[in-house]
Amino acid sequence: MTNGGKVVVCEKTLDDAANDYAWQTDPELTHLTATHPLSIAFPDYLSKYKCQLRYNRPGKYSFSIKTQDGKHIGNCTCYNIDESLGETEIGIIIGDRNYWDKGYGADAVKSLVDHVFSNIRIIRIYLKTLASNKRAQKCFAKCGFSACGQIVIGGNSYILMELHRNNCRQNTVNGNNP
Repeated sequence: MTNGGKVVVCEKTLDDAANDYAWQTDPELTHLTATHPLSIAFPDYLSKYKCQLRYNRPGKYSFSIKTQDGKHIGNCTCYNIDESLGETEIGIIIGDRNYWDKGYGADAVKSLVDHVFSNIRIIRIYLKTLASNKRAQKCFAKCGFSACGQIVIGGNSYILMELHRNNCRQNTVNGNNP
């Protein structure tokens, strides 16, 4: 789908299920997304996963993040798409710790942003990240996002960040990455 310098952001496949399950049952990773680790068995998870691949929810697109050589290292999502308001929310996780702090997350965010601005009638992309997740905030700032507020949901404090098409550091018209 979208080829960055370090990653390829592409459609999810059944081959991604085992990694996704491992990441969604990992307490450290689920803490970073303010969720609880899954407690269902893998066969049940796989059954639901197959259904989700077949019937994607309207207003939501989920993608795999893979290295240039095809290794699945994370996921990103574009959801709450509202073309009438011209905005959408994104989320990302690099589940494979071997790829943390090496620019893979930023490359994935830039690739996703480029895809969204090129293919969806959107002028604003926003996200929320745990206030305690300074690494994520630094990554998003590197990609051009700026803090625009704070919110508390379910007892968790989040920093809201946004990126407007006209402030985007990427030249999405020409498809150039910074």
